[in-house]
Parts: sequence; C-alpha cells; structure tokens
Amino acid sequence: MGNSAVKDDRTYTYEDYLTWPEDQRWEIIDGVAYAMTAPNRLHQDISRNLMLEFGNYLKGRQCKVYAAPFDVRLPRQEEIENHISTIVQPDITVVCDPNKLDHRGCKGSPDLIIEILSPATASYDVVKKRLLYEQNGIFEYWIVDPLHQIITRLYMNEALTKYRESEYFGREDTISPIILSELTINLSDVFPERAEMV
Repeated sequence: MGNSAVKDDRTYTYEDYLTWPEDQRWEIIDGVAYAMTAPNRLHQDISRNLMLEFGNYLKGRQCKVYAAPFDVRLPRQEEIENHISTIVQPDITVVCDPNKLDHRGCKGSPDLIIEILSPATASYDVVKKRLLYEQNGIFEYWIVDPLHQIITRLYMNEALTKYRESEYFGREDTISPIILSELTINLSDVFPERAEMV
C-alpha cells in the first residue's frame, strides 16, 4: 500500500483514527500518522492473485486471510484499546488465532503479513515496517516487489526474537508460507507476464 505523507507533528492514537473519514486511508506507527495512497492496477492484480491462493487453501480452516483495508492494531502491553499508537493496514494479513479477531480487525500480531511495494512505499515497507513487524513478533513477513517480480520472505528465528536471513523467490519459483507449509504457490500465477505489466 502506498504512503504519501505524514499527517502533521501531532501524536495520534486509535481513538483519533476512528474519527477520521472512512474514505481516507491512514496508518499510525508509534503515534505518527501516514497517508495511504491508492494502489495501482499491477498492485491490485498481484494482491488478488495472492488472495485467491490463500483464500482457496484456507477455506474451512481456522486461519483466516484478509485484504486491505483491514486494521491490524499492535498495542504495547500497557496500551488500552483507544490509546493504541500503532495501527497498520497490510496488503494481506493471515491470522490463525481467532481470539485476536474482532469486528474492527485484528488486535495483536498476525501470523503472516504481506506488503506489496510501490515506488512510494519501498523504503517504508522494507525498512520501517520490517522493523515494526519484527519487534511485534509477527512470525512471517513477505515483501512483494512487482517490478522485479520477487518475493522476499522473512520469518522469525527459533527464539522468536528477530527475523532470519532473507529468502528470495522469483516468478519461476514456488513459495510456501512457513506457517502453512502444505500450501504451495506458483509465482507464475501471482506475477503477470511482462507484456501484461504495461
């Protein structure tokens, strides 16, 4: 998802977030609000293709998959609901613990988050969100690069303290989520032919 600008110098919480117009997309990370730009067509195609793969596999299973906009609230231990200072809207979210789901989205760390890069979000997703997701114990994080047709897969080490070395998968590869090892995704079904990218 694209991020275009910081709202201003104020510190924001979930209470503020709930008052903002629903037709405007925002994320808040450590109290700083970031405007989210609309995704382009290629981004949408890749998101849809991944959602189909996950959705078909997870039908009737405990784990659930959600596409943006879907609020993921990442509270610090001492934060009460309305004072949560980190709310993100990942492109795709997989949650296997039903106790983390409520009518507003997910409260707590999902099992898998997928972010699809755009020129405006590359450093935001690769640096800021990677660190955020690692610090919040999100077990698995995929960074999808539409331009180079590569998925970077990160997942937690055995101590669940940091991400292991990155793994890379290209259009001709298959990828399986660590948390759903029986699901095999052919990336040729995810990334469009180069001719379709124009």
